[in-house]
Amino acid sequence: MNLRKRHGRVTAEVHTSALNDIMFFLLLFFLIASTVTNPNVIKLMLPKSSSGQSVSKKTITVSVTKDLKYYIDKKETPVDQLEATLGGYKSLATELTIVLYVDRTVAIQDVVQVMDIAQKLNIKLVLATEKKG
Repeated sequence: MNLRKRHGRVTAEVHTSALNDIMFFLLLFFLIASTVTNPNVIKLMLPKSSSGQSVSKKTITVSVTKDLKYYIDKKETPVDQLEATLGGYKSLATELTIVLYVDRTVAIQDVVQVMDIAQKLNIKLVLATEKKG
């Protein structure tokens, strides 16, 4: 049995100040990277829905902003050119689906106008919504 006092014992310490700096810079990098990942997104407040949505493989997005600007695949399109542009997409793909993103403040008549164009061209249309909650 060893009853001697151990005065010369080495204490183990871990200095984490350098690790804290690295973690802070990683957090800052990911926060900045996440805000810049999709800069071409059109900001819309979508209506809420309790069910999900089904999207076909060949889709194009049509967005209508609150100031009634129409975008087809992030390209601004005048209302009178909407049918011609969608007809061009229809000629490229036989089975096509439009995903319609409409701001919740837009009047229903403007939504029905896009739905009528899709009906004339025999294109499936899905209205995009946000999940409730």
